[in-house]
Formats: sequence, C-alpha cells, structure tokens
Amino acid sequence: MQVHRIDPATEAFVAHRNLLFTVAYEMLGRRPESYVGPWLPEPLLTAPDVAEDVELADSVSMAVLRVLETLGPTERAVFVLREVFDLPYGEIADAVGKTQAAVRQIARRARARVVAHRSRGVVSAAETREALAAFQHAVETGNPEALLDILAPGVALVTDGGGVVQAALAPVVGVERVAQVLTGIPATASLRPAHVNGSPALVLWYGDAIDTVLSVRIDDGLITEICAVRNPAKLSGMERETRLR
Repeated sequence: MQVHRIDPATEAFVAHRNLLFTVAYEMLGRRPESYVGPWLPEPLLTAPDVAEDVELADSVSMAVLRVLETLGPTERAVFVLREVFDLPYGEIADAVGKTQAAVRQIARRARARVVAHRSRGVVSAAETREALAAFQHAVETGNPEALLDILAPGVALVTDGGGVVQAALAPVVGVERVAQVLTGIPATASLRPAHVNGSPALVLWYGDAIDTVLSVRIDDGLITEICAVRNPAKLSGMERETRLR
C-alpha cells in the first residue's frame, strides 16, 4: 500500500491554520478607499466557547478590529508580528523595510491605541448576554420605555450598508433617536442570538435570509454602542462557523 506523506510546509500550515486565519483577519484591512457610510469589520460566526476565552475573544472583537483599522498597513503589520508572534524587532524591521528604532516606535504607538481600548475594561460574556436579552425583548415588543432602560444616554448606532442597502451615512447618536430607529423594525423580522467575533450578538433575519448582524458595546451595564453590519458582501462569514483555535 502506497503511503502519501505530507511535506513539512503543508503539515505546518495545517497545524497552524486557525492561528494564521486569525492573524490574517487582524492584519488585512478590507476598507476600500471610497467606502459609502461607516465601515465595520466583517462579522464572523464563532463558537460559543470562544466567548469564555477572554484573550482570544478580545483579539477578534469588533472593537479591537476597528482600532486596528485606524492603523496604517505598516503599523498593523508591526503590531501583529510583535504582539501575536512575539518576533524580535530586528526580524520585523527586515520584513517591513524599516530600521529597528522605527519599528520600536511604530510598535509603541500601535500598542498604545489598543491598550486605550482595553483600558475601558472587558465585559463578561454573561453580562453581554443579559444586556442583549433585555435589548431583544424591548425591540421585539416594540417597547421604547424598555429600550431606554438598557441604552446609555449617549448611545450610538453605527450602520454599515456599504452603499448597497439602506443604512445611515453617519452614526445615529442619542437614546431617543436610536430607540426610534430600533422600534421601527418590522414585526416580520426576527432576532436570534448568535456568537459573533467571539462575543454574544444578535442576528436580524427576514425569513431564511440574514439582514443585519448586531453587536454591542457595554459600559456599566448599559449599551453604549450598537454596530449593525448590513452590507450583504460582508455577511458570508455568518454562513458557517469559523474556528479560531
């Protein structure tokens, strides 16, 4: 019987496929130069247990990916190569064509931006699920008063339609304005819990089709930001679960 051996390079790739996917997802900015309206990262359907791994969940969270997107390509590459792979500055300098001194400075700036996000504190998956359950109930019952109880006064609703589907071209800010938008969701739609980018989230369905993926940011038990991805081109990551481990 003939035995087919896998070459070492392929074997290494298969062994580290999930890690490489995560790194590539963090490193590659997908924002076109002329994007219509707010830009949000592509949502990924992830396993529920990812939410319990705080470090892993935070590394692919919408919030961190949005911070990374504010970095230039070189800054993002330096950050990922240093923070994820822990490569020496000399190797990173060779990879990006910069001096070691420049790479150290770039890494410090990039790290400072991400740390500024993380300093706001990491909310547990249980707390996020509790807030989302209250949010879902308020939206489904069309109860604006219940929404006011879960939304922070300065809450922002950021919608990414990519110029393809209807979406606000700027964030909707303020609890009354956001509540008005949310209570306008038709009764024919349904909200279903899911795990997206390592955190509990909600998915808005019309029949058998996904219309919107909703993720939230929570501070002091209240929802301070709602990210709504509606661009159909970005919803393919919700078709099947993405393994991150």
